[in-house]
Amino acid sequence: MEAIHRLHLHALAILVIVAMVVPSTVAGGGLCRESCGNIPVRYPLGIDDGCGSPYYRNMLTCADNATLRLRTPSGTYPVTGADYSDPHLVVTDPSMWTCARPFTSVHAAPFSLDTSTRFSLSPRNEYLFFDCDEARVIVAPRPASCDRYPDRCDSACDSAGYLCRNLPGCRGALDEGNMTCCAYRPRATESLRAMLRHCEAYTSVYWRAAGDKFPPYDQVPAYGVRVDFEIPVTTRCLQCQDKRRGEGGTCGFDPATRDFVCICGAGRNSTTDCADGHTSGHHGSAGVIAASVVVSISAAIGIGGLVWYIRKIRPSKVVTCGVQSNENRFF
Repeated sequence: MEAIHRLHLHALAILVIVAMVVPSTVAGGGLCRESCGNIPVRYPLGIDDGCGSPYYRNMLTCADNATLRLRTPSGTYPVTGADYSDPHLVVTDPSMWTCARPFTSVHAAPFSLDTSTRFSLSPRNEYLFFDCDEARVIVAPRPASCDRYPDRCDSACDSAGYLCRNLPGCRGALDEGNMTCCAYRPRATESLRAMLRHCEAYTSVYWRAAGDKFPPYDQVPAYGVRVDFEIPVTTRCLQCQDKRRGEGGTCGFDPATRDFVCICGAGRNSTTDCADGHTSGHHGSAGVIAASVVVSISAAIGIGGLVWYIRKIRPSKVVTCGVQSNENRFF
């Protein structure tokens, strides 16, 4: 009876695990989430496995359906905005200096990206460094010739930069705090890390579109890191999204093979579009998982039953002091 009781407990534990795992598998068996909080999530991005393009798989997470975050080698960062007409994300680094956070010495890993992905740091970003050790960092006004020959000025941090004199939201903060500032555009993350070793803090400012204004007033500075991304446009994805071909689907991929999948309503997947005549009829990964779960439960019950049967037929006498006799021999 004790063995049967243990068997029931094992089966119950497996069922509980299955109940926790299956609902979280949305892609393929259901529709992809189109937002996280107030930020839209569209192709090629996705927060559910199998949604969007496989190039951006597992790059974004959605905590409690409220906070979108970007995973990078240097950490996981909140995403505060997304634009798909001018493809980019806006990311915030909690260790960066802003007007809202009083100046403190923070030596944290600077924001960085994996160069093997389709994400890239936008050239619209500008980095400001505060209270740098001038014995280690060249802090000087940027010569006018640098605009024409920028490669010749990479080693200097511009102390006369526009943003140092016009910090977004708090123009006089540096004077009040008696802080020095210089602007630097590092070519790589290693340069950022080297600067932080000799500076007290840093921040990133990007230039965002300001609406229907004429240059140079069509952009305004704002705190954050602009991360550009590519939108891989394929004929199959355009056909999938075409509402003239059925209800219009969502572009995704098979998590197992990374092959293209058109995700349609009612858990239907297709290799082309969501028109009735083209729907492949096979369901997504949720059905495969359900079948695998049934097999796993059956196998667990079978193994448990075998263990119980062996224990039942096994003699009660055991080997004493390592000596085996005819009375306690098992084989």
